Amino acid sequence: MARAISVHHGSFGRATLYELDRPLTTHAHREGHLIFYLGGPDASATINGDRYAISKTEAVAISPWEPHSFEPSPCGQKHFVLTLYIKPMWFLENSQSAEFSLGFGTPQVRVTPTVEMWIGRLTSILLDDQPSERFDGFLFETTRQCVDQTWKSAKSRPLLRNMQLKFNDFRVRRSLRLMQERFAEETAMDDLAREVGLSRPHFFKLFKMQMGITPNLYLNTLRTEHAIDELVTTDKSITDIGLDLGFASQASFTRFFTSNVGIPPTDYRRVAHFV
Repeated sequence: MARAISVHHGSFGRATLYELDRPLTTHAHREGHLIFYLGGPDASATINGDRYAISKTEAVAISPWEPHSFEPSPCGQKHFVLTLYIKPMWFLENSQSAEFSLGFGTPQVRVTPTVEMWIGRLTSILLDDQPSERFDGFLFETTRQCVDQTWKSAKSRPLLRNMQLKFNDFRVRRSLRLMQERFAEETAMDDLAREVGLSRPHFFKLFKMQMGITPNLYLNTLRTEHAIDELVTTDKSITDIGLDLGFASQASFTRFFTSNVGIPPTDYRRVAHFV
């Protein structure tokens, strides 16, 4: 059974310590995402269709909106991982040299002695489960080390081209606004495509080209983000949160949340707090 050990929310985003023993379905985040091995057998993540190792010597870096999944190896054994979700604007505001708000040159990160040191410091604070004024600084340095390393090993810099492509088409911009307004409703993609003046195939192709993910994954991201916010900022029951998001039952909402976040919503709420 997957288990949340510690979850910290803050202006930076969120940081978690998980024990995972099952795959996570393909999903995405608006934050930059780092996954570090802490114990157990090696694991891997599939990012944009390619698999990357998560081990003592290798971590993975996932840029905002990149589709990815987590695969335990072998499935059923416990994997102890540190996962960071870093808000792009927070990273940019704290960086004096960031070329972009947040993006990684390559998905694979070498766990150098310096990176290992920062991982250890973050993990210690999370395990202590006490607020620390040093946490944001530790997290920023961990992220900066990884960003710098991945760009040094990148063969090219496609991120600028991707940033220039995004939001160029007014129909994609309109679809984003409609999904943000209706993420709690049952949204038929055929109807959404028709509202923005496109056929379903053309809409999916254009959306994927500009956002890097499918409309369905984008909608799931919005629902997951809202669920997490409700869990940590309100006293609503799990059932009510699920119903508000359009799920027919607590069980269906729990399945959705677990497959996208890694742990059930009850466990997330139990350990999550702001720092």
